[in-house]
Amino acid sequence: MVLVAKACRICNLIISEGNVCPNCNKSDLSDRWDSYILVFDPEKSELAKKIEAKTPGKYAVRIR
Repeated sequence: MVLVAKACRICNLIISEGNVCPNCNKSDLSDRWDSYILVFDPEKSELAKKIEAKTPGKYAVRIR
């Protein structure tokens, strides 16, 4: 069984299991995304502020 990581179209968080985003509780997910950034400390990261990431995690840069 191969798990395909999905990206939330609302907040861009990448999840590896389930059909609901744990970050925003939406089910609008896509398995077609390109590139990602890792956010460790959203309070100090300029990129996290730019993408409006509020929690640490893996975020898709582009979702199709």
